Amino acid sequence: MVGSAIATSRSAERVVVVGAGFGGLRVARSLRRAPVQVVLLDRNNYHLFQPLLYQVATAGLEPEQIAKPVRAILRGQKNFDFRMVEVTGVDFAQRRLATSGGPISYDFLVLAHGGETNFFGLDSMMKHGLGLKDIGDAVTIRNHVLTCFEQAMLETDPERRRAKLTFIVVGGGPTGVEMAGALSELIRLVLVKDYPRLNIKDVRILLLEATDKLLASMPERLREAAGKTLWRKWIDVRFGATVADFDGEQIRLKSGEIIPAHTVIWAAGVRAAGLSARLGLPTARQGRIAVEPTLQVQGHPDVYIIGDAAYGEQNGEPLPMVAPVAIQMAETVARNIARALHNKPLQQFRYHDQGTLATIGRNAAVAHVFGLNLSGFPAWVMWLVVHIIQLIGFRNKLFVLLNWAWDYFFYERAARLITRD
Repeated sequence: MVGSAIATSRSAERVVVVGAGFGGLRVARSLRRAPVQVVLLDRNNYHLFQPLLYQVATAGLEPEQIAKPVRAILRGQKNFDFRMVEVTGVDFAQRRLATSGGPISYDFLVLAHGGETNFFGLDSMMKHGLGLKDIGDAVTIRNHVLTCFEQAMLETDPERRRAKLTFIVVGGGPTGVEMAGALSELIRLVLVKDYPRLNIKDVRILLLEATDKLLASMPERLREAAGKTLWRKWIDVRFGATVADFDGEQIRLKSGEIIPAHTVIWAAGVRAAGLSARLGLPTARQGRIAVEPTLQVQGHPDVYIIGDAAYGEQNGEPLPMVAPVAIQMAETVARNIARALHNKPLQQFRYHDQGTLATIGRNAAVAHVFGLNLSGFPAWVMWLVVHIIQLIGFRNKLFVLLNWAWDYFFYERAARLITRD
């Protein structure tokens, strides 16, 4: 029966959590006092603070400043263990996971394997475009942008030089808006000093949005404020601009317009990570798996799915694929596992939307938080405080704050390195 408690016969049930993102990490920490053995699985050995990933891509921060080893985060938790493996499948009948390190059994399973870039079937974009979901993606973008400037210095043909200095961001959500704003500040406040012989007028930054609005989840006043701020930062915002093709040297829109550009950063969508398609469970939109109100999988009461991989609705609308949803889901699942251990009825999940923040660069942000609508400097300060608080580890908080202060006062980015894999 969906939502019913699961009887247990042993004092230490094994809870296996797949994914060390916001949701998976919160489940593991929330079960620290429960009479269970927690085993966290991830193909990486670190937890990544994804909201600041775009700052690594624009040379504002180093990767290690927004990531921390999982073992270090949960070092003092006695009922915790970590395995750096990749999960390839799940045998629900046998309660066993297939992983790159061999099979792992479970009593309770929490799938928090997150999402991946959704290119909406555009094979050319998958091949030539630049996604932004992990540290490797961010460093690739940083290397690519800086390399474009180095190549532009060597280019004698004016048209090819302009194409190398044309940067396109696809997607008008928070990630796209923040990426475009940070890229503009990197170029116009920092790189302009590194490359004084390049004509800054050759640089173009375009933000392409397929619909007719930016930051669709925000009130209209804040959307307009964001658009004006982008315009002041010399970013060309195009609405109704749907990408049809990109061959690495020019992008073609469905309208037929062709824009010469060597850089397209894709921030237009996300879907559940590939593991979801290999589980043998029916999927909903964006490859997500539908869950019961208790976040259990129908027919498998010992299995929970949270975060970007889970599909649920509230007030007739799909739950957004954002970190606060994953965190709140994780807390509900941890409580339900504890309740199941004591044969108590499980709780249903209810998302409490605390709002949305998006920064567009120096002294500029928009915030729709707890019913307040803020823009400009006050929203920017709120954005800074919220993100510093949410970073894991004092060292990371300190180094990020120092980097931001250095950038703010000296118009300098410390991480302008072109590195090789």
